[in-house]
Amino acid sequence: MLITGDLGFGVLTEYSQRFPNQFINAGVAEQNMTAMACGLAMEGYRVFTYSIANFTTLRCLEQIRNDVCYHDADVTVVSIGGGFSYGQLGVSHFATEDLAILRALPNMTVIAPTDPWEAEELARQLPATPGPKYMRIDKGAAGLAPDPGSISLGRARRVREGADATVICVGGILSEALQAAEILAREGIELRVVGIHTLKPLDTEEVTGAARDTGGIVTLEEHSIIGGLGGVVAETLLEAGCAPGFFRRMGLHDIYPSVVGDQNFLRAEYGMDAAAVVATLRKALCRDG
Repeated sequence: MLITGDLGFGVLTEYSQRFPNQFINAGVAEQNMTAMACGLAMEGYRVFTYSIANFTTLRCLEQIRNDVCYHDADVTVVSIGGGFSYGQLGVSHFATEDLAILRALPNMTVIAPTDPWEAEELARQLPATPGPKYMRIDKGAAGLAPDPGSISLGRARRVREGADATVICVGGILSEALQAAEILAREGIELRVVGIHTLKPLDTEEVTGAARDTGGIVTLEEHSIIGGLGGVVAETLLEAGCAPGFFRRMGLHDIYPSVVGDQNFLRAEYGMDAAAVVATLRKALCRDG
């Protein structure tokens, strides 16, 4: 069963025509959408909700917490527009706190694919994971060649080898890390690049391995550095007693963004594009020149 807010209806027209008895348009009422999803799930349906990220999460957070997560209902919240995807529409449409907030909810699995094909493969695996799930999709993409066999829910994906440092990313912003790795390779700096498509549960083995085997760690996310990828990686390393040579969090700092523009422009504006990654690593590795 799929339930959408009004903003998702156009995207799902074909689905609604093919499966009219498995589709509900809840209109501009995401709280009701989420409550309905919980009720249907408790009657045995597998339910998906869909809309722009802030509307599927923050607008109906109480219903996700008290209805879906408290009852451990099999509801998957699917959002489009993670990070700065809708950058021209301003802060009301920026999804830069969602990963931290959804990660804090008990029973919730949190997923943020790096590419459309990765999202498709993870969606195929979701039915085997009961309970509440959040899939965050952004309009950016890592641009990696499809390799469905490399995707496993709950397991990170190492997409580039290197020993000087590791960049750990979540979502489509992985593309910026790969660009930075190419630039630094020409300077003799080899980066390991890791894509974290499942933020909760986190692949702790891959994270601690990066701290042990490479010179330091940088986390990169199109999200607040508070409570998201940077936070969970830091927590994991400290609890494991596994200190990296250096640790830097890259993402949105503790501010409300006041600038509007497309996704690539805002990544550059707020210091999370390839150039910023290169500068951060040069400084951390003491190779500014």
